[in-house]
Amino acid sequence: MTLVTGQVAGITDEFVAKLAERAPEGERLRRLPAETMADFTASGLSELLVPARFGGLQASFPEILDPVRRMAHGCTSSAWTLSFYTLHNWIMALFGEEAQAEAFADRPFLAPATLAPTGRALPAPDGYRVSGRWSWATGIMDANWVMVSALCGPDDGLFPALMLLPAADVEVVDVWQTDGMRATGSNDIVVNDVFVPAHRALPALDIYKGDSPGARLHDAPTYRWPMVPALALVAAMPVLGTAERVTELYSERLQERVMAYEGVKQKDKPAARARLGDARVRLEALRALIDRTAKRIEATVQAGEHVSRSDRADARLASAHVAAESRAIIGNLLEASGGSVHFLDNPLQRMKRDVDVVTGHIVFEHDTCLELSGALAIGMKVPPTSMI
Repeated sequence: MTLVTGQVAGITDEFVAKLAERAPEGERLRRLPAETMADFTASGLSELLVPARFGGLQASFPEILDPVRRMAHGCTSSAWTLSFYTLHNWIMALFGEEAQAEAFADRPFLAPATLAPTGRALPAPDGYRVSGRWSWATGIMDANWVMVSALCGPDDGLFPALMLLPAADVEVVDVWQTDGMRATGSNDIVVNDVFVPAHRALPALDIYKGDSPGARLHDAPTYRWPMVPALALVAAMPVLGTAERVTELYSERLQERVMAYEGVKQKDKPAARARLGDARVRLEALRALIDRTAKRIEATVQAGEHVSRSDRADARLASAHVAAESRAIIGNLLEASGGSVHFLDNPLQRMKRDVDVVTGHIVFEHDTCLELSGALAIGMKVPPTSMI
């Protein structure tokens, strides 16, 4: 479970180097290059959390963390998109058996999952009629399925649920004109009165608690993880991995950079070396926090117990802290790296832009995470709709 191996599921140094090489192309295309998608499929990472019943690897959930962190050493956008493709195979495994059999029939299963319930699912015979518009559909440009969250049922009994649809049933709206994370292709999607059979609907509260049909079907700890800790820990990995790579590049640059006008190497300036030391110890603390948080949840589900709301909130807070600290580390190192790092052919500027964008994800909303964790730590009630 520790975050040090880096070779899990085919994520080799060569794989990571290719991600770095293709990062500028991904920015230009505003989606992942076809070669990256082919390498991802060949790596086996997409199969990591697929149930054994459907021919997958059915690994323990924390095994996804290290590959994602390593991919970010090459490209933050690629790590984010590929990690969510992998995570969404896990989400698919939480549905009932009939839906899983359909989705996993053709591989790889590539599906964005938009969790904010901004659509409506009206009851219909044997299912629902779904309509709505959803933002942040990461991975939609290569998707073959889509999962969208909608408010289901009659007006006096609404509940949020994930709806599984073939990608052919959705319209992609090209809105992804951003200054960072450009290669994720996280465009909007629109669904207009599409029928979704009842077996392709999954109540959101089931997956938030870790008590889904898939958890009972597979009877494995992997599928008893609650949704928000799973999402938050995976989402933090591209940010942490990027901060690690920025620290490596700063160290290399530090040893060779000659300061303008002064004519001395930057490595001879104590303040510059101190920034490197600061980054290294902060990263070590972040890795330990992630490892401890993942181990605590894994131990709970291994024991057949439910993860408490307080522990779920703490896991989200840990992930938000990792994201905020990683962003701060990157900013501190770039501040001491001179103006030349902002040329577009320098990867450091892209890494900073990517992290600035990705840390805006709602799961990392720091004040909210602090409030929820603190409230639950002293026994206060929080709204049932809280993202934990």
